[in-house]
Amino acid sequence: MTDRRFSVLMLAPVAAISVAGCGINSVPAAQEEAKAKWADVQTQYQRRADLIPNLVNTVKGYAKQESTVLTDVTNARARATGIQLSADDLSDPAKVKAFADAQGQLSGSLSRLLVASENYPDLKSSDQFMALQSQLEGTENRIAIARRDYNESVRGYNTLIRTFPTAIGAKVFHGAQPMQPFEAAAGSDKAPSVSF
Repeated sequence: MTDRRFSVLMLAPVAAISVAGCGINSVPAAQEEAKAKWADVQTQYQRRADLIPNLVNTVKGYAKQESTVLTDVTNARARATGIQLSADDLSDPAKVKAFADAQGQLSGSLSRLLVASENYPDLKSSDQFMALQSQLEGTENRIAIARRDYNESVRGYNTLIRTFPTAIGAKVFHGAQPMQPFEAAAGSDKAPSVSF
């Protein structure tokens, strides 16, 4: 009887170490970290979406003939804010791509708007326009940082669920699926064309 108890007592730490080595806690922690970083990305995109109506209205007062550019920005903003990507959708490549494409179109429209504003010296010297442009540039930087941080978290999570021994626990206990990193939209490496 004492040999059996001794065997059970010896097996308990081995079982605990085995379970701990299988990622029973580290996989959900890494997944939640990646989801939190995605929330940061969404926050920055929302900040940009909130700034756009003010920017468009400021430009409208100066650039009546740029209505096509203004309409493009407004429509791109509507498309970008219309695509919602929850943390649960981050393992679906099609949904992540659709979100990234909509945000890329909005970035292109904003670039055209800012280039068009160069033709209006009064607009460029407007304090309101300068403040909005500065906020927008800062937001674009925050978006880039948030996407980088998200991608780093996804890389860590995806590595964790694919390496031994945590891969075992990731599949058995959590049914873990790889998350999709944020990728730039096709053609985003080229400057937008602007014609008047």
